Amino acid sequence: MIFKKIRKGYADWRNFLCSTPARDYVFQKDAYEDQIDRAAKNIRNTDCVIIGAGAGASTAAGIQYGGKRFTDNFAEFIKKYGEYYMTDMYAAGFYPYPSEEAKWGYWSKHAWLNRVEPKGLPLYRTVYELVKEKPHFVLTTNVDHQFQLAGFDKQRLFYTQGDYGLWQCSQPCHQETYDNEETVRRMAAEQRDMRVPSELVPRCPRCGRPMTMNLRCDGTFVEDEGWHAAAGRYADFLQRHRGARVLFLELGVGGNTPVIIKYPFWQMTMHNRNAVYACINRGESFVPRGLRRRGIGISADIGDALALLSGAEA
Repeated sequence: MIFKKIRKGYADWRNFLCSTPARDYVFQKDAYEDQIDRAAKNIRNTDCVIIGAGAGASTAAGIQYGGKRFTDNFAEFIKKYGEYYMTDMYAAGFYPYPSEEAKWGYWSKHAWLNRVEPKGLPLYRTVYELVKEKPHFVLTTNVDHQFQLAGFDKQRLFYTQGDYGLWQCSQPCHQETYDNEETVRRMAAEQRDMRVPSELVPRCPRCGRPMTMNLRCDGTFVEDEGWHAAAGRYADFLQRHRGARVLFLELGVGGNTPVIIKYPFWQMTMHNRNAVYACINRGESFVPRGLRRRGIGISADIGDALALLSGAEA
């Protein structure tokens, strides 16, 4: 279904999903060093690399949504709204704030901390160095822009779940998104008592309703022209390398949304005898038994494993 023709440049999101996981997945028992060597060999010898990155990749890179990073940066929010609700940055985003000014007091700080302020982090730069000489494409559910900041070409990226750097109408009354970095910077700098100035509250330029982050939280998510163009490029890349020696390199994908990256990667590897699936994720590096020796599961810190891979490649 992924290779279905995209009409008028628009992709049906359902064509990219796979809801039938292999039922015989196992943790691999090969020695850690052997797994690293196998992964490095496949990077060297593959025709192309398709990277699938989940939240675990950014967590390993240093963008943690919970723990000390959350309590240090959002202590005043926790005190005001209660630690029962303010458990981490993800949960805090769903709090029913009393006003738009208060809501954007939180979201501007969240976006600044996770999207605007961080530069290209070392983990992502290592990934880029590993694959830059190979044809490659990135499929990610992360919304923090780290791949682009690390040097990846925007034309080789598909952010399926949105981007902290974009706003959309909350209704939505139209399928467009809007860059928000300049306003987010002002919000973060000018807010007082966890509220932004009323004149900075974003409103839809068409209907006047409140704007919201372009994040796939429910059925109101806007898939704009840029989203569909990226979906088309991803589908085209898959089609052009169908049957080739493909390395599906999965980084930090857990069980939250496996139908977007993990299960499709398993399925496409099974259907292509020349493909190899490699997963790096501490505690969640299982692979389908049916892949036999075409599956690599590295249960380790993603940054540490990538550093070893980089050394093995040198």
